[in-house]
Amino acid sequence: MSVRILIPAVLILSACSNLPIQADKPETTEVIEPTRPQARPEALAPAPPADARTVEQFDTTTASERAEAAAAPAKSGEIKLGETVASLGDPTKPGFWLETPLVSEATTGRVRFPGSGRSAQVDLIPIEGEATAGSRISLAAMRIIEAPLTDLPTLQVFTGG
Repeated sequence: MSVRILIPAVLILSACSNLPIQADKPETTEVIEPTRPQARPEALAPAPPADARTVEQFDTTTASERAEAAAAPAKSGEIKLGETVASLGDPTKPGFWLETPLVSEATTGRVRFPGSGRSAQVDLIPIEGEATAGSRISLAAMRIIEAPLTDLPTLQVFTGG
């Protein structure tokens, strides 16, 4: 008797899977992703080669770009946004940047690593999270400030000036 009930139930459920769930809404094939502020494209170095394996291969910034980023003295009127624990960001994403919840919109700024006393000019890119959440820093910027690539250094973050 349970087989007589089970077979019609399975047939009814399988027929329902072919019905449109919301027939009154038009079907869209376009995927809309939210846009987030990004670093200035003109400031980006070329992407590393697909077969990159070493730090030098991933860091495609030029010597002059590194010198300019390293020449990041404190500016008058600069505002300290706070400190953040940073991890190494996507090494295939070129340039000098810090993805951080300390900013709500893309801007330029400076990061300083107290361990070396070195600082670098970077693009500050907002990410979601509490201000106390961690940040991600580019490989090129991490090398400029001489922070250990495998550590989670605490960085000072500044904007303005």
